[in-house]
Amino acid sequence: MIPATLRLTLIVAVVCYFVVILYFLKQKALNLKYTLLWLVAGLVMGILVVVPELLVKIIHIFGIQDNMNGLFLFAIGFIIMILLSLTSIASRQNRKLRTLTQELAILEKRVRELEGQDTKLSGQE
Repeated sequence: MIPATLRLTLIVAVVCYFVVILYFLKQKALNLKYTLLWLVAGLVMGILVVVPELLVKIIHIFGIQDNMNGLFLFAIGFIIMILLSLTSIASRQNRKLRTLTQELAILEKRVRELEGQDTKLSGQE
């Protein structure tokens, strides 16, 4: 179904993909828990490159007539899943940042109050 040269090119591309992901992990550009998402994506791509008939069988199970439509449908679904995961991560980080900012503001206010009390006490002596 897939020409040998295309399959070989795709296998090389997936291997390069894994090398880049592992390089980012080694350089600590990605956290391990986020890297797992990208490794799963690469694993799915690798399986579909090595066994493209699997995608055709899955597409026909869902009743999709055209293989390209099924490929696009699954690709778009997978991309949406990754985007939702990354949006969830960004939202969680935003919430933590807001909490830290509020806590810092409370601590700064408390320090100013204590410094004000300290200057009042030293002025009374």
